[in-house]
Formats: sequence, C-alpha cells, structure tokens
Amino acid sequence: MNSENLLDIVARLWASTGPAAATALRITVIVTVAWILIGVLQRAIRSFRIRVASRMEDRESAKRAETLGRVFRYLVAVVVTLVAGMLVLGEMGISVAPILGAAGVVGLAVGFGAQSLVKDYFTGFFLLLENQISTGDIVQLTSQHAGLVEEVTLRYVRLRDYDGRVHYVPNGQISSVINLTRSFSFAVLDVGVAYRENVDDVMAVMHEVARELRADKAFAEHILEDLEMAGVDQWGDSAVMIKCRFKVVAMRQWLVKREYLRRLKNAFDARGIEIPYPHLTVYAGQDKQGHAPAVPLQLQRATATRGG
Repeated sequence: MNSENLLDIVARLWASTGPAAATALRITVIVTVAWILIGVLQRAIRSFRIRVASRMEDRESAKRAETLGRVFRYLVAVVVTLVAGMLVLGEMGISVAPILGAAGVVGLAVGFGAQSLVKDYFTGFFLLLENQISTGDIVQLTSQHAGLVEEVTLRYVRLRDYDGRVHYVPNGQISSVINLTRSFSFAVLDVGVAYRENVDDVMAVMHEVARELRADKAFAEHILEDLEMAGVDQWGDSAVMIKCRFKVVAMRQWLVKREYLRRLKNAFDARGIEIPYPHLTVYAGQDKQGHAPAVPLQLQRATATRGG
C-alpha cells in the first residue's frame, strides 16, 4: 500500500463520518497536539537552560538561567493553552471575535478591581529581568519577610526562614530587595573589650586569630581576603567597640563569623583580655555635712541581682 492509497483511505473515512464525529475528532486532535507541543517546548527550554548554565562559570548567572527557564516554561504552557482553547471554541461553532471583544471589556474592568494582581505580575517581571532575586539567594524583602529563596514566579516569591517557616510574598508588596548573598558577602563583627585593655594589643590578637582561621583548610576556601580592621568604632557604656570584617564567599558569612568569635573568645581568655558585662554604679547621695550614707541592704541585694 503506497502513500497515495493511504491518503485516499483517510479521506474516505473522514468524509464518511458525521459532522459531530468530525468535530469531536478535530477537537481531540487540537487538544492532543497542544499537549504534545507544551511538553516538547518545555523540554526544549529545559535542555537549552541546562546547556547555557553548563557554560557559565558564574553561579549567579546559572541561578538566573534556572529561574528564567522556569518562567518561560510557564508562559509557554499559558500561551499554547489559550491558542488551543480558541481553536476548540471555533470548532464548536462559537465565534471567537465577540469573546475577545467582551474579554477586552471584562479585562479592563477586572484590571481596575485587581490592580494588586496586575502589580504583582509587572513587579515580578522586572525582578526577573533585572536579576534582583534568584533561586538559592538569601534576601530580605520586607521587615517581616526574610530567608532563602525557594521559588520566584511572576506573582510571588517563596521564602523559607531559619525556623523552617515558608513565606509567600506577593511581588507587588516588594518595594526594595536586600540580597545578602550576591557575588560575595562580608562577615561583620563588633568586638567589645574593657576600657582598661590596650586596644592595639587587642587588635593584634584579633589579626592573629584571623590568620589562624584562614590557614585552617576547613575555612580557607570560604575566606576571600585577610581580616579588614576598621578600628575603634565607638565607646559603649561598658566596653570599647572594635569593628572588623571578613570578605567571604556568598552565604558563608555566618559560618565564618561564628567560628571566628569562638576562637577569639578562647584567645581572649588565654591572654586575660576582659570581655565586660554591663555594670551599674549606684550613688546614694550626700547629707548636708557631705557624708554619703550607706546604701540600704535591700538596695544592695537588688543591685547585685541586676549584675551591678
């Protein structure tokens, strides 16, 4: 049987079917083709994204490619579904033109009533276009919402905080983005020592501990530069505050900070450098002769309880 005979058989079968059966067959073909097309296009986008990401040395660019790939797969599914839906309506004898006109009017009315939803989509588009947020970043979006970015869509950003709670933040509520893990990070430390300590000696010990930390193979790959000493930052109520920082690999600032503070505490203890507690000096006043009366016993106990 050649191809011409096969085409003749298909044509005769098509002609022999009734109008309802032909319409159902065409609708089935449209739905099937749309389903196959969505799968093929989404798989092609996924393969293209993997190929592009494999050629990127920058981890941030690879995360951006993954996020954009997810959005494009979603858009492909929406567009193909809409086109298939219009074709199915046409096969059912429903004119699409009036529906599109009515949809325009309804869309305008809905647009006024759903401004927040439209704002979500527009803000989400620019968040992705400008690469402000990528999957795997740690960000702060509002005063109540901060954590690890698990998913970015055109409508919302899904975060998981340190306690494991999941936050769904509509994009329209995002007025600013604080990204804590873009390219590199800083582990910033404020170290307080007693006023009686020599700050030059203290900073020398801090540099020594920093060199030992960076020489450790377990932490060497996380620290990009030597300790940057800002110096005496302020005179606190009970301590001299010394500020410093490490330039580290993104998302490793908390690990480096905790380990450095642990080692610094041990170094201060070994050298007798005091890390002071807040203290309170109570003045009971003087009588007319200039004598200071003794502090009442109850007040002494209360002061001792508060750490004075």
